[in-house]
Amino acid sequence: MKGLMWKLLRKHISTSQLLGFALANLVGLTIVTLAVQFYQDVLPVFNDQESFIRKDYLIITRSVSSAGAMLGNSSEFSDTDIADIERQPWCRKVGRFVSSEYSTFATIGATNGKAMRTQFFFESIPSDFIDADPGEWDFDPQRPEVPVIVSRDYLSMYNFGFAAAQGMPKISESQAGIIPLSFTFTGNGRNEVLPGRIVGFSNRLNTIIVPEEFMRWSNDRYGQGGHQHPLRLIVEVNRPGDVKIKDYMDAHHYDVAGDKMSSSKAYYFLTLIISIVGVVGVIISLLSFFVLMLSIYLLLQKNTRKLQNLLMLGYSPAQVSRTYIRLVVAINGTVLAASVALMLAARYYYMLTLRAFGTQGGPLWQSLAAAVAIMVCITAGNVMAIRRKVLSLWIQE
Repeated sequence: MKGLMWKLLRKHISTSQLLGFALANLVGLTIVTLAVQFYQDVLPVFNDQESFIRKDYLIITRSVSSAGAMLGNSSEFSDTDIADIERQPWCRKVGRFVSSEYSTFATIGATNGKAMRTQFFFESIPSDFIDADPGEWDFDPQRPEVPVIVSRDYLSMYNFGFAAAQGMPKISESQAGIIPLSFTFTGNGRNEVLPGRIVGFSNRLNTIIVPEEFMRWSNDRYGQGGHQHPLRLIVEVNRPGDVKIKDYMDAHHYDVAGDKMSSSKAYYFLTLIISIVGVVGVIISLLSFFVLMLSIYLLLQKNTRKLQNLLMLGYSPAQVSRTYIRLVVAINGTVLAASVALMLAARYYYMLTLRAFGTQGGPLWQSLAAAVAIMVCITAGNVMAIRRKVLSLWIQE
């Protein structure tokens, strides 16, 4: 009986209309799944701390103008300023740079041999913001040794600038930890020498970092020991490249160190472009949905007399509509399988380029889940429309 009903109702089916729906839905669904999968595959490139785009942190200072410098305007951040930054929707947390309040000289090399002596400075920030992983990052006043983290830029400047010009040996990162290092601290009537050691190098921080425990101890011992407002802040952001960040910095006359704003915009624009592409894919899928509905409605309209006769013969609306539902499910299932296959083929080719950036891509389940969810929604809408149309014919009878 099912075969007989199919033969009776299939005569007015337009193959070209159904093919047009299938192609439109295939294009739309492939665009959506490919956009979701590409975002997942490229995301590790932005999240990797060693990537060419490091997206999470901004180091900000107040802008210094010539007139402001002559008038002695403060470059410090007040507690109110910091609280206002923390309230911004793009801010995760804020760290304060604390500076040393005393004179420091560093002696690099053996004191009885060829040594280099230079004026030094220290800063400290909360450990959460440090990208290096030092093995021993603590300070004990009973056994004072000063662990420091140095910017990799400083090591490069020494090796390829100072050392090359002075005929001194170059230093590797592994050698830096065993080089004799001592610091001379002067302040509050004291002049003391403490040993030091380089325990790591930072890509994120263009400064010399010491533990917060040592900074508090040394400022109390050699400096004023009072509360000081920071001159620099490090901000962890959750929406890198957001234009609201730049607008906020410009409105408050804050400067962002380096090219962080420029590099993080790449992430923002990538997210924006992928979102636009995804929306276009959804729109195409919706249009294909209406194309199929129009085809089904036209088909039902042409077969109105036959459908009414079947209903009069005792067939239920569910039995009559089942033929068209099977047709829709078969078409949508084929489109879903073809869309996933096209997405995987396209992913294979663009991953050849992405692997050059050291990423193996992201998981597949999110794009597959998006494809299935979209197709389930489209199919459910088709099924409901078919049943409603057939039920309306049955009510008329």
